[in-house]
Amino acid sequence: MVNLTETAVKQVHELRRAQNLGDNVFLRMGVKGGGCSGLSYLLEFDSEVGPHDKEFDVEGVKVVVDKKSYLYLNGTTLDYVQQGLTGGFTFVNPQAKSSCGCGTSFSA
Repeated sequence: MVNLTETAVKQVHELRRAQNLGDNVFLRMGVKGGGCSGLSYLLEFDSEVGPHDKEFDVEGVKVVVDKKSYLYLNGTTLDYVQQGLTGGFTFVNPQAKSSCGCGTSFSA
């Protein structure tokens, strides 16, 4: 299971409205090799679901995670944090053994 905080849900809805994205577009969460800690998080809008993707509905936000990424993201919560004039999505991942200072990569 993956989760989104209330703040993240609001931000995803706002981004979808601002970009005029249709109902067939969903939020894809993923992991890829790279980054300063070995693995990097991916977060993007997508419209194609693969045969092995896992699908979740969180407060009206459709979230899709590919099978390989789900091994690393199961139990993860996506949050949106506003700091001063900037804000960004953060991953709260109980499976991450360590993460880098930038918050976009981790090791498992």
